[in-house]
Amino acid sequence: MEEIDFRTADGRVLHGYDSAPGDDTRLAVVWHHGTPNLGTPPAPLFEAGERLGIRWISFDRPGYGGSTAAPHRTMASVAADLTALLDTLGVGTCALMGYSGGGSYALGAAAVLGDRVEAVATFAAIAPYDAEGLDWYDGMVASGRASLQAAAAGRDAKVRHESSGAEYDPEFTPSDLAMFDGPWGWLGSIAGEQSMPGGPDGLIDDDCSYTHPWGCTPSAVTAPTLLVHGTADGIIPCAHAHWLADRLPAATLEIHQDLGHVSILSRAEPALEWIRDRTG
Repeated sequence: MEEIDFRTADGRVLHGYDSAPGDDTRLAVVWHHGTPNLGTPPAPLFEAGERLGIRWISFDRPGYGGSTAAPHRTMASVAADLTALLDTLGVGTCALMGYSGGGSYALGAAAVLGDRVEAVATFAAIAPYDAEGLDWYDGMVASGRASLQAAAAGRDAKVRHESSGAEYDPEFTPSDLAMFDGPWGWLGSIAGEQSMPGGPDGLIDDDCSYTHPWGCTPSAVTAPTLLVHGTADGIIPCAHAHWLADRLPAATLEIHQDLGHVSILSRAEPALEWIRDRTG
């Protein structure tokens, strides 16, 4: 895995990852990480990626890992960071895969990059905060609702919430907890405070971006898109996936009974195969 630091047009550092530098024979798949995680590509999918000829590309979103924070960033502005990374690596077209809030960032990137994106797969993506007809908070666990409501009140309110010592309880389901005993226990190595060595900017700015305008619209995504969600998800309820599926021009919706926010990643390898089947 090659890691690269480069400067964006506004002077920030962006820290990126590339599993097969310069290999144009592989399909470039960009991994968009969850909150709060590092951006390193998903180790549990490396074996499948080798079998399918995948070149993993990713980056730490601003405020995470080695990437400079960018307060008030949006889905669209982070898509511009991805464009800069792809151009730096000499990558033309690509596919996108995103987990949790990273799924929303994948959709935002697809909306901005247009024909440069061949396919998209998301797991437990978040719908826009201004989603008409969606009760955005309905079904969320109490601590998640409180955290996002603070973000919706503005960045200063979110900073106060994070500094108040309020504990976050994701209320993982038994199927979620079981995932940590297998390959997806990898999430523990990239999550939490270790993903934010410079402080909580990554988490703060992620949550603010989920509760403020995206700067782009999901309906602009023209690439084939697979939306994967579980009915037992209390962090991002599956109503968000239904809303997105109704508005994405080329969406396929997969709802899995009894899977939660982490256990939905048990469907990641089939989703990677879905991407491979839909790309040249």
